[in-house]
Formats: sequence, structure tokens, C-alpha cells
Amino acid sequence: MTTSWGIDCCSAMSSLPNKGVPLTGALEPQFCRAGFYPRGPRMPNRRIVVIGASAGGVESLVGLVGNLPGGLAAAVFVVLHMPTGVVSHLPTILSRAGPLPAVQIRNQTQIRAGIIHVAEPDHHLVIEPGRAISLRGPRENGHRPAIDPMFRSAALAYGPEVAAVVLSGVLDDGTAGLAVVRQHGGMTLVQDPGEALFPGMPAVAIESVEVDYVLPVREIAATLADIVGLGDVSFAE
Repeated sequence: MTTSWGIDCCSAMSSLPNKGVPLTGALEPQFCRAGFYPRGPRMPNRRIVVIGASAGGVESLVGLVGNLPGGLAAAVFVVLHMPTGVVSHLPTILSRAGPLPAVQIRNQTQIRAGIIHVAEPDHHLVIEPGRAISLRGPRENGHRPAIDPMFRSAALAYGPEVAAVVLSGVLDDGTAGLAVVRQHGGMTLVQDPGEALFPGMPAVAIESVEVDYVLPVREIAATLADIVGLGDVSFAE
């Protein structure tokens, strides 16, 4: 199946160092389209922050967003693995954790800076220019929402303007997407596995992708604040 937001990740996956981590199956994206950019110089204008988390991720997310400043000059997006059929209270939890308000994506939502956009349960969060879409596509890596579709779509839509973060979790969702973000010139950050309640997902990402930063969540927040800055930015479709 090919969509406007998928990316052919074959080149990215072949470039990943093989350190005993399988590079097919769960790591292989199900939505693909040709289109890769060589990694270029870093750009200071990181307007899109995408964060993926799984088991133990609520604690990591609270620690991260609780240390982000209000008025952040970027739109923040969050995918947290959750069971099918549950009602998500994550937007309320994140809104209470720090100064940035959090909203749950339903159907299509215009992207806004200084807002945390949270994936709807049982739906992938897909980013296109100027908008976020809640899409009930096939599961990836056993999950819906999954982290890889968000990372890939952000990389395709915004390239080097993306900063991608992998937090606590198990298995490997987010690793393939992180590689695509890097291929498109984006910044990659991973929670220190020694701090994560479930270190598996951060550890696989670090082993498989040449990430820019491996930090505790408080320092991830500080790094994001430094590279993003404050202010109002617009997102044209």
C-alpha cells in the first residue's frame, strides 16, 4: 500500500548498522514511497517535534513536557502505545504537567505552535504540511497508533525542520522512523536507557541509528527548548 505520507525506507534500513537487530519484519515500514534526501547541515529552525513512547512512556512524557517552556516555537506531536478500546486521558495529563496545552487529534487538525498534538486511540497520527491527520490504517509493529508512521510522515512533510524523540518502551517501534528523520536532515534524540522504566525501545534505537543525543528527559526538554526557541510560527498547508 502506498500513501502520500509513506516513504520508501529500503535505503535507510540498509544503511543502519546491524548490531544483532533485525532490519526486516517489524522494522520494515508497510507504507512506502520513493524519496530520500542526503543528510545536510543542521538547521536551527526545528518547527516540528515528534515524540514516541510505549511502556513507561507516561512518566517520561510528563517529565519531558513538564520541562518545556510555554510559547514554544514548534508544534509538538505525541504517539503513546495504548490498548484498543481505551479512553485516553493523555491530553489532560500532559496539559497538567506543564505550560503547553495538549489536544487529541480527531480527523484533521490544523498544526499550531505551542500545542501538544496527541494521537487518538486506535488511530495513527500522520503529519502533512500544515495539518495533522488521524488515520485508521493497518497496524505497524503491532501497534495503532504506531510511532514509525508519525516519524516518517513528519520527515516527508518537514525534512530538516523535524526533531524526533524516542522515549521509554519495549521492542523497536520508532527505530525505522528515526532513521528516516535522520536521512531527511532532522535531529534525533533518545532517552537515556538507564533512566527509562523500559529501556528496550531506546536501546534498539541507539544501537541501530546514529542518533544526535542520548539524554535524560529533563535534558531532552532543555535541548529542545534551546534549538526551538520561543515565538509564534505559522504552518501553511
